[in-house]
Amino acid sequence: MKILIAIDGSPYTKKMLAYLTTHTDLFSANNSYTVLTVQPALPPRARAAVGKDIVENYYTEESEKIIGPVTKFLLRHGIDAKSEWKVGHAGQMIAKFAESGKFDLLVMGSHGHGAVMNLVMGSVATQVLAHCRVPVLMVR
Repeated sequence: MKILIAIDGSPYTKKMLAYLTTHTDLFSANNSYTVLTVQPALPPRARAAVGKDIVENYYTEESEKIIGPVTKFLLRHGIDAKSEWKVGHAGQMIAKFAESGKFDLLVMGSHGHGAVMNLVMGSVATQVLAHCRVPVLMVR
């Protein structure tokens, strides 16, 4: 099975990873895993002021802060995941990446860093559910 793991470094990402690594009957090392994080786009004026190289380095560094610890954690549990990062609106980018990558399942936490604004379910999770045609496992 080809599984996409959407992460943002929030406590709900940690809960989702704990669920994934403790349910080895569902999530074995035989599956193919990809970890994805999405960085919000910097305002156009800021991008123009600092230049393309600085912006690209910023996105890379911010993404690695989130992806690095997650890939290490997964490796300790026998899962060798590929990693990807994108820039844009998280909900839309996750749904688009899941579909274009022909994933069988998307796994993500129910809330992210903006959980206070949407108490029942995070706004990114709501967007993913609205736009994604890939089955989604949301961990709360």
